[in-house]
Amino acid sequence: MSKTILIADDSRFSRNLIMNILHREGFQVFFEASDGAIAVALYKKKSPDIVLLDLTMPTLNGLDALRRIIEFDPSAKVIICSAMGQKGLIVDAIKSGAKDFIVKPYFNDLGPAIRKLFS
Repeated sequence: MSKTILIADDSRFSRNLIMNILHREGFQVFFEASDGAIAVALYKKKSPDIVLLDLTMPTLNGLDALRRIIEFDPSAKVIICSAMGQKGLIVDAIKSGAKDFIVKPYFNDLGPAIRKLFS
């Protein structure tokens, strides 16, 4: 698949893990951000097809980054990928414009969630 995916997570290990999972699923093109502010800037510059955002990041957290991305592009396809799966956070993310919320570890859920946004 030639769709572009922006992966925003402060953990290099998590970003690499996500890329490996998505490579196995057939996705090819990735942009990486280590915090929410970089994710917003990259979104504005590169216009990726999908954004995967962690919630807990320095400089700008994932929920605030989501809101800024949606403010810039209301049709943005953003999936929150976080270890923090509390119901309130999930509701806030969906109300703020996220298309999905996947709780880590997400080994089996990530590929299908992304494919769903492309269908």
